[in-house]
Amino acid sequence: MPNASIDTIVQKRIQSWLDGPYDAETKAAIKKMLKEDPQGLVDAFYTDLSFGTGGLRGIMGVGTNRMNRYTIQTATQGLANYLISQFTSPFNRVVIGYDSRHHSRLFAEVAAQVLAGNGIHVYLLKDMRPTPYVSFAVRYKNCQAGIMITASHNPAEYNGYKVYWQDGAQVVHPHDLGITKAAEKIQEIAQIKSSTLKDPLIEIVDDKLDEAYLAAIRPLQHFPEINKKEGKNVSIAYTSLHGVGITLAPKALTDWGFSNIHYVKEQIEPNGDFPTVKSPNPENKEALTLGIHTMQQTESDILIANDPDADRIGCVVLHQGNQVIINGNEMAALCAEYIAEVLKKTGKLPKNGAFITTIVTTELLKEIAKAYNVQLCEVLTGFKYIGEKIHQWEIQKSGELFLFGAEESYGYLIGTHARDKDAIVLSCLIAEMTLFAKKLGQTLVDRLHTIYRKYGVFKEKQLSLNFNPGKEGMEQIQQLMTALRKKAPAKIGGKGADKNKNDNKRNNGVEGIEAGLSQGLD
Repeated sequence: MPNASIDTIVQKRIQSWLDGPYDAETKAAIKKMLKEDPQGLVDAFYTDLSFGTGGLRGIMGVGTNRMNRYTIQTATQGLANYLISQFTSPFNRVVIGYDSRHHSRLFAEVAAQVLAGNGIHVYLLKDMRPTPYVSFAVRYKNCQAGIMITASHNPAEYNGYKVYWQDGAQVVHPHDLGITKAAEKIQEIAQIKSSTLKDPLIEIVDDKLDEAYLAAIRPLQHFPEINKKEGKNVSIAYTSLHGVGITLAPKALTDWGFSNIHYVKEQIEPNGDFPTVKSPNPENKEALTLGIHTMQQTESDILIANDPDADRIGCVVLHQGNQVIINGNEMAALCAEYIAEVLKKTGKLPKNGAFITTIVTTELLKEIAKAYNVQLCEVLTGFKYIGEKIHQWEIQKSGELFLFGAEESYGYLIGTHARDKDAIVLSCLIAEMTLFAKKLGQTLVDRLHTIYRKYGVFKEKQLSLNFNPGKEGMEQIQQLMTALRKKAPAKIGGKGADKNKNDNKRNNGVEGIEAGLSQGLD
């Protein structure tokens, strides 16, 4: 397979797939790319798709740097080996779920076959379900681990493989490193053990588990009787952005009493192509366009938008005739204030209540926690660290009682039924908050303004940079990070680091961040 445009080492990696025990369709695809897209083939083979701290995520296709049945098999064999090394009991159990993306069901089945081939009992969900549902199922089924096949809100060409540990949270240290090392040891297909879908160790789980999930979140209502009686007075436009939220969010909302739901019909059918949006990310205004139109047509009080795997949630509020988008930090503040306020007014606010947030989420949560004498714990970026902290509190029995977890990227959790962000239960909480406000003649925007008057105005803006997902993009990212580390910006927003001044935290520092980046990269 000589090709002057392809590095010799990469050519050897490609040839090993052409000569190895791979299926004919895969080999044909490699040969086609060799003729028509040699650079694309280089990106597909120049490295291995790394098993990171939470699992795999990448573009689907042939090659060692792509999501396909073989990279799924490799990752799962590594997980199986690590599980067997950690749990001596012959009753290892793993639950596997998947979303609406292309090949998600196939990848879930491939993972199930490998686990069964290693003597591990598998609970394979019969139909697509949300990511937090898998986190819940790990705990409910008393499993040692869980797998969710999803790429969350990434574009359609991506898929992913998230791994959960026995507490229902995404794997963290030391298990993340242990699984990674175990997966790296799998160098050839001969090391992979695989069974068939008819293996008795693979148990198909039907939608009866839905009721267990609904029963777990039902007690999280603050006003169940009022919700049942008056929930229909809240008009809700809802979109699942072609994802799996449709399988559970309407059931949950109706169960809480919020049955007045208007669906964004163009986006309600699960579809891995996500045909109506450029990116199925509720953080992007463009993804909410059809939802806002439905909201206007139906004169709904709110629009609720779940991302494709329904672990994150976007919200738009009808306020004084306008549709106002609530960003991630604003929703975090609304939820925190509502939970603390209602619990205090009803005499249910515990002395040891606690919020958990990440270091990049709004400082406003600190002010809210302080006002209600609630502990606030900050963790590193990533909801897995919020899940880890909940678990630590439980096993250490240190006394903290988890009330609410939030990260700025539209991820939230109430309750401990799951240990990952959960847009299903948050859909219900937002509906309840809307009813609470409406009974007072307010909207959620009114409540947000009340929060600002009480604590001060906190505003921010996110700047996202997109890079080519191939080798070139990775090299650009590495160069940028190296430059930043060598010459960090001395000032952001026109201000330098001053421990005696905190007012800069309240500034909109977008221009300063941009200036700081250029300053550090010159």
